[in-house]
Amino acid sequence: MSDFHTAEKLQQTAPGADAAPHESHLVEHLMGSERVLDGSFLQVLRDTVRLPHGGQATREYVVHPGAVVVVPMFDDGRVLLERQYRYPVGRVMTEFPAGKLDAGEDPLVCGQRELLEETGYTAREWAYAGPMHLAIAYSTEVIHVYFARGLQAGPRQLDADEFLDVCTMNATDLLTGCRSGAVTDAKTLTCCLWLQNVQSGAWALDWQRPSLEGACGVEWNQQEIELERLLIKRL
Repeated sequence: MSDFHTAEKLQQTAPGADAAPHESHLVEHLMGSERVLDGSFLQVLRDTVRLPHGGQATREYVVHPGAVVVVPMFDDGRVLLERQYRYPVGRVMTEFPAGKLDAGEDPLVCGQRELLEETGYTAREWAYAGPMHLAIAYSTEVIHVYFARGLQAGPRQLDADEFLDVCTMNATDLLTGCRSGAVTDAKTLTCCLWLQNVQSGAWALDWQRPSLEGACGVEWNQQEIELERLLIKRL
């Protein structure tokens, strides 16, 4: 099975479903659930759970649709980054291109869409690194990490209410920013761990050309139609 087959990673399972038998004594079981907030993007739930020793507790958490982050690599070792203002923290942040999954969207298609929209770049080859749980204590969010290479520049397709700058940086300077605290975005820090190991050869990636076959076995002509639809919509 190709690494692009990631649909099963998006399926939510019952609490404790992934726990090994020898860890069943750690699992909390759902007793009741209340929807605290039903926003246009996020939902907040308050669950009552039964603890392993039989007591009860409350768990409040954010339900997130999932997202994709892309590490775009140039042939000379530089990477493509963004500078974007993030309202909750009140700062302009250095980040890799990323975006949330639309309902039913394949993560690879999402990554291609976000890279095109936010930076104007397309990529010849893609590799799936793996999933990342961003905030396990209070969110269901899973971010799928992709690498992209064979980059080709083009016009950006930003939304009318989207404001960000695109920049490039070599890996050494980026890692220096991570160490110094200049880069604090969690997904970007995780991607830098991947980047460091990929560039050193310690971690291998399965590079593929989606023009031959796309994510989850979807033939490229279907993905091409999706990208053409996006471009037509933006014109």
